[in-house]
Amino acid sequence: MSLNFEAITLERQSDYNRLLVRCRPKASDYSFINIWGWADIYGLQWAWEPERVWIRQEKPEPAFWAPVGAWQDVDWQKILAETIPNQATFIRIPETLSNIWKNQLGGHMTLQASRGHWDYLYSLLDLKELSGNRYHKKKNLLNQFFNNYSYEYQSLGPDILDQARSMQTDWCVWRDCESHDTLAGENRVIAAVFDNWNDLDGVMGGAIRIDGELVAYTVAEIFDDNTVVIHFEKGDTDYKGIYQAINQIFLSHLPEGVEWVNREQDLEDEGLRKAKMSYHPREFIKKDRIVIC
Repeated sequence: MSLNFEAITLERQSDYNRLLVRCRPKASDYSFINIWGWADIYGLQWAWEPERVWIRQEKPEPAFWAPVGAWQDVDWQKILAETIPNQATFIRIPETLSNIWKNQLGGHMTLQASRGHWDYLYSLLDLKELSGNRYHKKKNLLNQFFNNYSYEYQSLGPDILDQARSMQTDWCVWRDCESHDTLAGENRVIAAVFDNWNDLDGVMGGAIRIDGELVAYTVAEIFDDNTVVIHFEKGDTDYKGIYQAINQIFLSHLPEGVEWVNREQDLEDEGLRKAKMSYHPREFIKKDRIVIC
């Protein structure tokens, strides 16, 4: 069977999300906002079958991602043999699917843990309350922010997106985004999300103003009945405690029922890993790199 790969488009967002809900657990990589937003950066395309969507990337290396659709009760040995060429490389494969493939394919695959792609999962209550000694420094910075600044919080939406764009432009000047491929790519994705805000299902966010100026924002998505994914979070560090503030205040305004916060991956960035670990994740969505042979 030949797969027909094509551009990832907004028009099939709902079709994609109907298949994504069959994947358990849902890893943040596979959020439609992520695969659509990062498509140009990673050279992502998709190919459709009635029961699943195949995702392929071209940059920085050719590879397949996990097929999106039901993973259980599927004859993967047959499907992979008919669909995917020999010696195919798969990346960002959630551990649940890795184990299914391991049981079905046995010696016809090799597996390597991909730590940089693991999702960090936090208790919402932990991040809202910041209780106990392990959060002492975070709570102290948050309290300094509350004591030092008179702020206004509001939901991120079309009425303030222009101000968020302006802040993002300033943030990129501060960080010299264009000299760093990852930050430059992220900046393009953020611009695309802002430009298509009304057409993206589930996108949401929050913003903080001080003296009328937008100084922090977060872009997120309700990803499951009980999970929110944080896609982007930016703050002006001239305001001490700004990142602790946007994180805690946004999470405090989430609807009832959200219990988990997915803050995505660290991509082997040691500074990012240290920052994510400092919030004490409760769990990870582990992922692997697999070569089918």
